[in-house]
Amino acid sequence: MNNFVIEIATSDFASSQEAARGGADRIELCNNLAEGGTTQSEAVIRLCREKLQLQLFPIIRPRGGDFLYTDEEFKIMMEDIQLCKELNCDGVVIGLLKPGGEINVERTSQLVNLAYPMEVTFHRAFDRCRDPFEALEQLIQIGCTRILTSGQKPTAIEGMQLIEELIKKADERIIIMPGSGIRKENVAVVASKTGARELHSSLRTKIKSKMEFRHPSFVEDTQGHYSVVAEDVRALREGLSNPPS
Repeated sequence: MNNFVIEIATSDFASSQEAARGGADRIELCNNLAEGGTTQSEAVIRLCREKLQLQLFPIIRPRGGDFLYTDEEFKIMMEDIQLCKELNCDGVVIGLLKPGGEINVERTSQLVNLAYPMEVTFHRAFDRCRDPFEALEQLIQIGCTRILTSGQKPTAIEGMQLIEELIKKADERIIIMPGSGIRKENVAVVASKTGARELHSSLRTKIKSKMEFRHPSFVEDTQGHYSVVAEDVRALREGLSNPPS
C-alpha cells in the first residue's frame, strides 16, 4: 500500500487542505472541475504552496472544451507555467492537441522546456488522441514525466486493457497514471489489473451549504458545493490494501 502514489484533483484551497489531511501524495490543483479543470488563480496556487506540505501540480488550461489552443491561449499557458515556477510548485499538468487528434509536439515541447525543473504531467487530452501508442512515444521523447489517462474510455475501469498495454509499452520510460471514476471500491482492481503504481481521483463530494437564508428565486445557489473529504482520501488508500480475489 505504501508503494502507491495517490493524486487527488482539487478545486480550491479547502479541498486541497482536506486532500492533504487525508494523506494524498500529490494535488492536481484545478478550477472548474465540472469542465475537466482549468487553471486556478494565482492567489489559490500561492496559498496552497505556502500552507500544504505535499506535491502541488496546478493544471495549465486556459479554458474548458477541446485542447486546440489559439496563439493567445498558448501565451497564457506559458505565463501561467512561469508563475507556477516562481511559486515553487512541483509540477504542472498540460495537454495540447492538433486538429487531427495528434499531440502538438512543438508546443508541448516548448512548455516542458519552460517548466523545467518542474515535472510535467500530460493530462487526459491523451484520451482524445487518434493513436495512443504514437502519442506515448512522442510524450516520452518530449520529456513528460507522466500521462494521466482513462485508457481512452470514459472511466479507468472501462479502459483498463489499454492502460495495461500502455504501462507495458512505456517500460518505465514514463509513468502511466490511471484516472477517472476511481474510488475506494475499485482502486485495488485498477492497480492490480493494470500494474499502475500512481492513481488519480477527484473524490468529489457534495458539501451542504451553511447558508440560513435561501432566496426562493435562486435556491440552487445555496444547495452546497463539491469538495474533497479527508476520510475519503484515507479510504481510497486503504482500498489498495484489499487486492481483488
